[in-house]
This record gives sequence, structure tokens and C-alpha cells, in this order.
Amino acid sequence: MRVMLFSLLVGLSTSTLAETWRVVGSEQFAPYSYTTATDSEPQGLDVDLVRAVLDEAGIEYHLRLYPWQRAKKMLETGEAEMAFVFAGTAERQRQYQLIGPIREGSTRFMSRRDFALEDWQSLADLAPYVIGQVLGYAYETAFDNAALKRDETAQQPGQLVSMLLAKRIELIVGDSLQLQYLARQQHGSEHVRMLPTPLVKMPRYVAFGKNDLHRAKQFNAALEKLRDTGELDAIVERWRQQIRLPQPNSIEVEPEPDLEHQS
Repeated sequence: MRVMLFSLLVGLSTSTLAETWRVVGSEQFAPYSYTTATDSEPQGLDVDLVRAVLDEAGIEYHLRLYPWQRAKKMLETGEAEMAFVFAGTAERQRQYQLIGPIREGSTRFMSRRDFALEDWQSLADLAPYVIGQVLGYAYETAFDNAALKRDETAQQPGQLVSMLLAKRIELIVGDSLQLQYLARQQHGSEHVRMLPTPLVKMPRYVAFGKNDLHRAKQFNAALEKLRDTGELDAIVERWRQQIRLPQPNSIEVEPEPDLEHQS
């Protein structure tokens, strides 16, 4: 009888553990997913969105952030059940079961406030200027292939913002919300602005193993419910309000199109 009871308890324990999802994301993609030197708890817009959906679905989970390449590898090897966030490219669709979008990202140009170019309509408008971008990053196919003057000395987006604030460069490109966040972190929000027209808008997804249809459907059902109630939009808007650049001669914030992450 004791053997049977022990076996039953072991079976229940194994079942319970199996239902606890291991969820992973990037640890260095502020303000979307990140930790700080003083707080190892995952933070960020994407973290809040993912937690909201998992909580709505009633799923037990452990959410941890890692270097992005490791997070992707964990999903591929079965060390994690879910990872976030991904661009919805054909390659990613072949690799994973993508669910979403959970939000939309926006890649835009940032300049100093005294920069002559108010906005751009074609890539030819950008030809007179040297554009700062992170070495090795892909932004948008036509832009990446255009014969434009570029400065690729930056190894990460924070360096681009530093170069712009130091007047070492006139124009930089990157994720709209991230550039604004980094400008605020460097106390330079009042000195920079976003050009209104986005370079590209791209939906962002969470990913499951290619054959993990059951978990993917669970997450998607909760995602659709929160999208319908407006809760996801409220989370996004709360983060935008915290980060947006101030208008000239005002402490108010200006409306801005959308957001973006890495693939």
C-alpha cells in the first residue's frame, strides 16, 4: 500500500512539474526585457505582456532572462517551453510555432532637436547624412542595401545614442521605444527627437517548439482574450507614457506611432 501511495505521489509531482512552463527571453533588450545590477527580477514591456497572458491562461511558469542566443538555444533543445520575442520572418516560421503578434515594433530615425531634416519620404532624403547604426544589425532590406553613408562603429544601441548626444553623428536608426528609453537613461531626452516616418513596422511574436501545438493554442486563446479587452494595449501605453520624448518647450509627451525587438 505504501509503495502504491508513493508511486501515486511521485506521479502527481512529475505531472505538476511538467505543467510548469519554462519561459525565457533576452536579458539585454531594455525597455522590453531586462534586469538591472541591483534587481535580478525580469522587467520590461515584453515581460509584462507575457506575464499578463500567462496569468490569464492560468499557467504555472518560471520566467527567466538570458543572453538572447542562449534563450533561443534553450527553446530549440527543449530546456524551455516558450521564448520571447521574435520577428515573424519566414525563417522563424520554419523554426518555431509562432503565436501573436503580442505587439508591433517600429524602427525609426533619431536626430538632435536642431537637426535640419524634419522627416523623410524616400531613402534619397537620407543620402546627404551619415547614419549611425549598430555593427552587424539588419534593419530593413531596402535600407540595408541602399548606397548610403553609414557609421557602424557602435557595438550596441546605447553607444549610438551617446554618439548622437555628443554631436559625433547627425542621425541614428533603431527601435523607436528603445532609442527613447536609452536617451532618457543618458539624460538626453530634451536634446533629441524621433523623425515621424518609421523605416519599418514589424509584428513581434512569442515562440514554442515547432510541434508544441497544445501550449501554443493555450497561450493564443488567452492572448486573444486580452487583446479583445484592451488590456494588452493598456500595458503598451503605460510603458510608452513612461518613456516618450518631451515636446520642445514642454514637459508634456507627444504621441508616436509604434514600437519594436530582435529576431
